[in-house]
Amino acid sequence: MSLVLRVPQRAVPVRRAPLRSRVELLRAVLGVRDFDLGLLCVDNEGMQRLNRAYRGDDRPTDVLSFPFHENVKAGELPRPRSRDDYNLGDIVLGVEYVFQRCRGDADYYDALTVTAAHGLCHLLGFTHSTEAEWRKMYQKEKQVLEELSRLTGTRLQPLSRGLF
Repeated sequence: MSLVLRVPQRAVPVRRAPLRSRVELLRAVLGVRDFDLGLLCVDNEGMQRLNRAYRGDDRPTDVLSFPFHENVKAGELPRPRSRDDYNLGDIVLGVEYVFQRCRGDADYYDALTVTAAHGLCHLLGFTHSTEAEWRKMYQKEKQVLEELSRLTGTRLQPLSRGLF
């Protein structure tokens, strides 16, 4: 199905083609290409506004996920009841936030890919509120990023490593 990619910010450069191709690969590795996905790239101001409104945290962050399906169990795919239910939800990437945290020889698009993988895991029911939940999410992110690294020749590490 479709991947809708919007980049309404101008704070940092975002080349759509490499980001789109990597997110499409992530969707394939996760087995969710049959689901629609929205991807929105925002600056720090936009991310802070969303983070404040939806999480009560008045600062920018790297990623927010808004799942279409409620109560998806970690590790299971949503079970659509109709054609309109083939939607994973939306991921908001704080591209300025991610860009500012790229250090040394870190690749910006690798960092965006890892951040998008983290967001996709959230859409699929993974969380990291407890150590047990984090372990499941970390393992899934690691598995997905290892496969993506194999396909692309990169060396991607989970965003949630070292969280607990």
